[in-house]
Amino acid sequence: MEALHNAIKLREEGQVEAAILILKSMLKKYPENADVNYQLAWCYDVMTLEKEAVPFYEKAISIGLSTEDQIEAIIGLGSTYRTIGEYEKSKEILQKGIEMYDNKAMAVFLAMTLYNLNEHEQSVGILLKLIAETSSDIEISKFKKAIHFYSDKLNEIF
Repeated sequence: MEALHNAIKLREEGQVEAAILILKSMLKKYPENADVNYQLAWCYDVMTLEKEAVPFYEKAISIGLSTEDQIEAIIGLGSTYRTIGEYEKSKEILQKGIEMYDNKAMAVFLAMTLYNLNEHEQSVGILLKLIAETSSDIEISKFKKAIHFYSDKLNEIF
């Protein structure tokens, strides 16, 4: 779809309002097109119109996208739910996404949501595991095993 590609290009060039006009027009013709819904959600997100983005993210995810876009849409929706104070919804979508895709970026967004839910130990534990698993820092690598071990034992006294 040439119009979809044009809308994406416009968004990438910072002409988000023009992209939204194209996508809204496309949505009238193709209301069940996951890509159109996803791109419209993304545009609203870019404009910090998170509440407007939610139904389009939800629809795109429910219809189904390519794996890469599905992952990014789940992150987008989870993050958007968090920023509008829908913490439980954020937690739910991100946890389901992690179960399906084991995505480290999703885990970071989940950690932020858990922080907002005052689940601090779990939030920090996720971040510690990610640091231990992904850091190329020599000093952190030396203590990778210990960091991983203590990541879910932050309140234990030995």
